[in-house]
Amino acid sequence: MAATLVVVLSQLLLLSTIFIITNQFGAAKATDIGVNYGMLGNNLPPAAEVINLYKKNGVSKLRLFDPDPAALAALKGSKIEVALDLKNQDLPIFASSPPALQQWFAQNVEPYLNDIDFPYLVVGNEVIPGDLGHYVWPVMMSLQNILDTKNLHGIKVTTTLPGTALSTSYPPSLGQFSAQAAADLKGVLSFLSSQGSPLMINVYPYFAYASDPAHVRLDYAQFTATEVVVQDGPYGYKNLFDAMVDSFVAAMESAGVPDVELVVSESGWPSAGNGELTTQALASTYNTNFIKHVSSGVGTPRRPNKRLEGYIFAMFNENLKSPGVEQNFGLFYPDMTPCLSCFQSTLNQIIVLRVWLKAESATRACVGGNHSRVWRRMSEPLAG
Repeated sequence: MAATLVVVLSQLLLLSTIFIITNQFGAAKATDIGVNYGMLGNNLPPAAEVINLYKKNGVSKLRLFDPDPAALAALKGSKIEVALDLKNQDLPIFASSPPALQQWFAQNVEPYLNDIDFPYLVVGNEVIPGDLGHYVWPVMMSLQNILDTKNLHGIKVTTTLPGTALSTSYPPSLGQFSAQAAADLKGVLSFLSSQGSPLMINVYPYFAYASDPAHVRLDYAQFTATEVVVQDGPYGYKNLFDAMVDSFVAAMESAGVPDVELVVSESGWPSAGNGELTTQALASTYNTNFIKHVSSGVGTPRRPNKRLEGYIFAMFNENLKSPGVEQNFGLFYPDMTPCLSCFQSTLNQIIVLRVWLKAESATRACVGGNHSRVWRRMSEPLAG
């Protein structure tokens, strides 16, 4: 009887949360929404149905890890902005052969320019640091030359970094790129600065928490702490997300490039795969608070009141990813029913994932990696 009562009370709490979120986001204008479209599953819906799901839920931005023809065809005329990746394994040939890159562009971008808005072309996902990292800058330069030749100045060229690009991330003010990452990023950061393009970063408080739950506070990882948990000089941090973002800000400042904007290209919390650390309730709480935090326009302590775009990873649970948590980041099951209670509507509608970003900048952004997300150094002093 007691167990039944607990379940009922839990369901009532979730329903209350649903109505609160519906009221909060239903009244807001959906100006920026990002959800990553991963395809590592053998039971996912056809691309046309997926794009309809995006449209049905008011999701106006997505990121494709590679130029899937069916997805691009479905996106034509959808008014969904598409950040399109160049696959990691293609970077060596593109770096050595500009004609090969021109052919890629002619096949995968140019035919769709009248029907799809491409805010970003993303040169590799989490390849810096790594064996392919030194190819990123030359490919970026060649791709920019193509865009300039065609007067496509609205498309920005960028790349995506994992947390392991930092050798030091605690405290955030001491953020530093690793030696290998710094070498690969020297040209990249200068390029981004000169072009007014952002750097994309993947930010996962979950992995920092899961690596040391005895010392990383759950409320700090879930945006629910009410007091400052980490004081870093003049900067006070109530959540781990801001600390992670600001460690990148500090690293860029240390590298002499303080003006490059950041876009959070991936963030999320798995709903299963690691016991009590990965429940639907925790995943719902994180994603809901992530949306609220980013949409508030408060920025981070190092960049207050600064627009920060955020993208949730990912649209679906993907069964061809590594077993465990990696298969359980989706907002939806492959049958297109919601995974997370906070994104369900009691009126048989799916709550729109709105990231209402209040800022003046017109910088635009948008998932892919499934590794290298644990920032162990962030966790050391956070017990409390």
